[in-house]
Amino acid sequence: MKSNESVGELFELCMLGGSVERRFRRMRPEIERLPWGTLNPAAHSPELVIEARKSWTHAAYQEHRTGAACAETLRALIAARAPVDLIGVATRFPLDEMVHVEMCARLAEELGGGTHVEHDPRDLIPVPSLDLPPLLRATECVVQYFCVGEALSIPLLRGTWRAAKHPLIKGVLGRIVRDEALHGTFGFTFLGWVNDELGDADRKHLALSAARVVQSIRASWDNIPDVSGYESAELHALGWMDSHDYLALAKRSLEKRVIKPLAKFGIFVNEVAN
Repeated sequence: MKSNESVGELFELCMLGGSVERRFRRMRPEIERLPWGTLNPAAHSPELVIEARKSWTHAAYQEHRTGAACAETLRALIAARAPVDLIGVATRFPLDEMVHVEMCARLAEELGGGTHVEHDPRDLIPVPSLDLPPLLRATECVVQYFCVGEALSIPLLRGTWRAAKHPLIKGVLGRIVRDEALHGTFGFTFLGWVNDELGDADRKHLALSAARVVQSIRASWDNIPDVSGYESAELHALGWMDSHDYLALAKRSLEKRVIKPLAKFGIFVNEVAN
């Protein structure tokens, strides 16, 4: 997927093909069973199709960043000598994210192609300091990437999946929801294991880290496209919820799925948010 613009370093994707792609397909064969080739951009208003292309391109980029976060977490877990079975479960996560990247990119292609996303590949994600003790560094990775990012994404993805009407988009969202369910619970499973090793200073450090991510998420809500002028049927056909409904769900989910569960482990995000 390539953008037609050439300013800066663009977010571009490719497949190597051949035996490598065939092996990749065997790892996740359900992806090719989705009804690819069935989206018809001509059936929708051109303005909305452009917004959908932007949305799915941005989704591919965000899944790409999440893949980097999963890989960084794996490295930190291994360095911290986390339980082998817990690490083993997490080894699947980068693969899941690459599958999500491809699916989102293919949706953008079916709607007319990816749009311009400029990025710095040296700064994909916020990375905890290497100066931290290994266990605290691993915990910070888990808290900001999984207990905040992934835990919040689950209800939002489920909401858009329920709203989606086109079989291909609904299939893609459904596949992502199923994968992300394990991602979202992983973080709190890890906290249950590490909890007794955390001191008060560690918990405050983790709260500050989580608060920075939460602040970034709240700021991103200001950039959600206003699609209130379109009929619900057309929005749902392209995999969107109504903007007002989405924001309301996001705010509820942040409190229920992130803030309150972290507080059970003594990580009080709201107390350090300001």
